[in-house]
Amino acid sequence: MTHEPLTLTDDEWRTRLTPEQYRVMRCEGTECAGLSPLNDEKRPGTFFCAACGAELFSSRTKFDSGTGWPSFYEAISGSVATKRDFKFGMIRTEFHCQRCESHLGHVFEDGPPPTGLRYCTNGVALRFEPTP
Repeated sequence: MTHEPLTLTDDEWRTRLTPEQYRVMRCEGTECAGLSPLNDEKRPGTFFCAACGAELFSSRTKFDSGTGWPSFYEAISGSVATKRDFKFGMIRTEFHCQRCESHLGHVFEDGPPPTGLRYCTNGVALRFEPTP
Protein backbone atom coordinates (compact mmCIF):
# COMPACT_ATOMS: atom_id res chain seq x y z
CA MET A 1 0.00 0.00 0.00
CA THR A 2 1.38 3.41 -0.95
CA HIS A 3 0.84 6.48 1.21
CA GLU A 4 1.42 10.13 0.45
CA PRO A 5 4.51 11.45 2.29
CA LEU A 6 3.73 12.90 5.70
CA THR A 7 5.69 15.95 6.76
CA LEU A 8 4.94 17.66 10.07
CA THR A 9 6.61 20.39 12.08
CA ASP A 10 8.62 19.51 15.14
CA ASP A 11 5.80 20.81 17.36
CA GLU A 12 3.26 18.66 15.49
CA TRP A 13 5.45 15.56 15.99
CA ARG A 14 5.78 16.35 19.71
CA THR A 15 1.99 16.58 19.97
CA ARG A 16 1.40 13.36 18.03
CA LEU A 17 4.03 11.18 19.76
CA THR A 18 4.77 10.26 23.36
CA PRO A 19 8.07 11.63 24.69
CA GLU A 20 9.71 8.19 24.26
CA GLN A 21 8.36 7.81 20.73
CA TYR A 22 9.62 11.28 19.87
CA ARG A 23 13.10 10.50 21.27
CA VAL A 24 13.33 7.25 19.30
CA MET A 25 11.51 8.12 16.10
CA ARG A 26 12.45 11.76 15.53
CA CYS A 27 15.87 11.90 17.30
CA GLU A 28 17.08 8.44 16.16
CA GLY A 29 17.18 7.04 19.68
CA THR A 30 16.98 3.43 20.84
CA GLU A 31 14.64 2.01 23.46
CA CYS A 32 16.06 -0.29 26.10
CA ALA A 33 16.14 -3.94 25.06
CA GLY A 34 13.47 -6.27 26.41
CA LEU A 35 10.91 -3.61 27.34
CA SER A 36 8.49 -3.83 24.42
CA PRO A 37 5.42 -6.03 24.86
CA LEU A 38 5.64 -6.56 21.08
CA ASN A 39 8.62 -8.87 21.67
CA ASP A 40 6.13 -11.54 22.75
CA GLU A 41 3.43 -10.75 20.16
CA LYS A 42 2.72 -13.94 18.22
CA ARG A 43 -0.78 -13.37 16.82
CA PRO A 44 -1.34 -13.01 13.07
CA GLY A 45 -1.58 -9.38 12.05
CA THR A 46 0.22 -6.28 10.80
CA PHE A 47 2.74 -3.94 12.41
CA PHE A 48 2.27 -0.27 11.54
CA CYS A 49 4.39 2.87 11.99
CA ALA A 50 3.36 4.38 15.33
CA ALA A 51 3.89 7.88 13.92
CA CYS A 52 1.91 7.81 10.67
CA GLY A 53 0.10 4.47 10.46
CA ALA A 54 1.93 3.13 7.39
CA GLU A 55 2.02 -0.68 7.12
CA LEU A 56 5.57 -1.89 7.84
CA PHE A 57 5.68 -5.62 8.62
CA SER A 58 3.50 -8.69 8.42
CA SER A 59 3.52 -10.92 11.50
CA ARG A 60 4.50 -13.77 9.14
CA THR A 61 7.99 -12.24 8.91
CA LYS A 62 8.51 -11.77 12.67
CA PHE A 63 11.01 -13.99 14.47
CA ASP A 64 12.68 -14.19 17.88
CA SER A 65 16.19 -12.85 17.34
CA GLY A 66 17.13 -13.07 21.03
CA THR A 67 18.15 -9.39 20.95
CA GLY A 68 15.31 -7.94 23.05
CA TRP A 69 13.76 -5.98 20.17
CA PRO A 70 11.00 -7.05 17.77
CA SER A 71 12.72 -8.45 14.69
CA PHE A 72 11.51 -9.17 11.17
CA TYR A 73 13.23 -10.72 8.17
CA GLU A 74 11.30 -8.70 5.58
CA ALA A 75 9.50 -5.36 5.43
CA ILE A 76 6.36 -4.80 3.39
CA SER A 77 7.46 -3.72 -0.08
CA GLY A 78 8.11 0.02 -0.32
CA SER A 79 7.43 0.66 3.38
CA VAL A 80 10.96 1.44 4.60
CA ALA A 81 14.07 3.20 3.35
CA THR A 82 17.63 2.89 4.61
CA LYS A 83 20.67 5.04 5.16
CA ARG A 84 24.14 4.52 6.58
CA ASP A 85 24.57 5.29 10.29
CA PHE A 86 28.09 6.13 11.47
CA LYS A 87 27.24 6.85 15.13
CA PHE A 88 29.05 5.15 18.01
CA GLY A 89 32.17 4.41 15.96
CA MET A 90 30.58 1.72 13.80
CA ILE A 91 28.91 1.50 10.43
CA ARG A 92 25.32 0.32 10.54
CA THR A 93 22.28 0.55 8.28
CA GLU A 94 19.47 2.57 9.81
CA PHE A 95 15.96 2.10 8.48
CA HIS A 96 13.06 4.49 8.65
CA CYS A 97 9.45 4.74 7.58
CA GLN A 98 9.24 5.62 3.90
CA ARG A 99 6.14 7.73 4.48
CA CYS A 100 7.11 9.93 7.47
CA GLU A 101 10.87 9.30 7.72
CA SER A 102 10.61 8.29 11.38
CA HIS A 103 13.53 6.22 12.67
CA LEU A 104 12.51 2.60 13.27
CA GLY A 105 15.76 0.75 13.99
CA HIS A 106 18.66 -0.91 12.20
CA VAL A 107 18.82 -3.71 9.66
CA PHE A 108 21.55 -6.36 9.85
CA GLU A 109 22.58 -9.21 7.56
CA ASP A 110 22.33 -11.94 10.21
CA GLY A 111 18.66 -12.85 9.91
CA PRO A 112 17.00 -16.10 8.88
CA PRO A 113 16.14 -17.29 5.36
CA PRO A 114 14.76 -16.41 2.97
CA THR A 115 16.24 -12.88 3.13
CA GLY A 116 19.06 -13.24 5.65
CA LEU A 117 18.04 -9.83 7.04
CA ARG A 118 17.13 -8.79 10.57
CA TYR A 119 15.11 -5.59 10.88
CA CYS A 120 15.83 -4.89 14.56
CA THR A 121 12.95 -2.57 15.41
CA ASN A 122 12.20 -0.31 18.34
CA GLY A 123 8.88 -1.58 19.69
CA VAL A 124 7.83 1.96 20.64
CA ALA A 125 7.96 2.79 16.91
CA LEU A 126 5.35 0.12 16.10
CA ARG A 127 1.62 -0.35 16.51
CA PHE A 128 0.23 -3.87 16.11
CA GLU A 129 -3.21 -4.79 14.82
CA PRO A 130 -4.21 -8.45 14.95
CA THR A 131 -5.97 -9.98 11.97
CA PRO A 132 -9.71 -10.24 12.79
